Amino acid sequence: MGITKTDIFNEQQNKLAMQLKAIAHPARIAILQHLIKANACICGDLVGELGLAQATISQHLKELKSAGLIQGTIEGVSVCYCIEPIAWKNLQNEIDSMFASYKGANHCC
Repeated sequence: MGITKTDIFNEQQNKLAMQLKAIAHPARIAILQHLIKANACICGDLVGELGLAQATISQHLKELKSAGLIQGTIEGVSVCYCIEPIAWKNLQNEIDSMFASYKGANHCC
């Protein structure tokens, strides 16, 4: 399998692709939904909520944080996570803009 040539795409396209890839997993969607519903920092109770192993949840949190969609702070021995509001709003704007740019089917196929 070939290497993705991200350098031929602009920064905006690469960032959007990275963020969408980060949320393109049902466990990550569930994590994001839980964080949004809580509307607060969540410290360690995701295992009980989602029924996944701590190591699995940690890996998913790492991917979401790498994409900039969540932020984490260390409080004592726990790491607390919440939605990163600026990145979340920017992602919403990007998706809204892409959907709004489509003007309807032109029956080309």
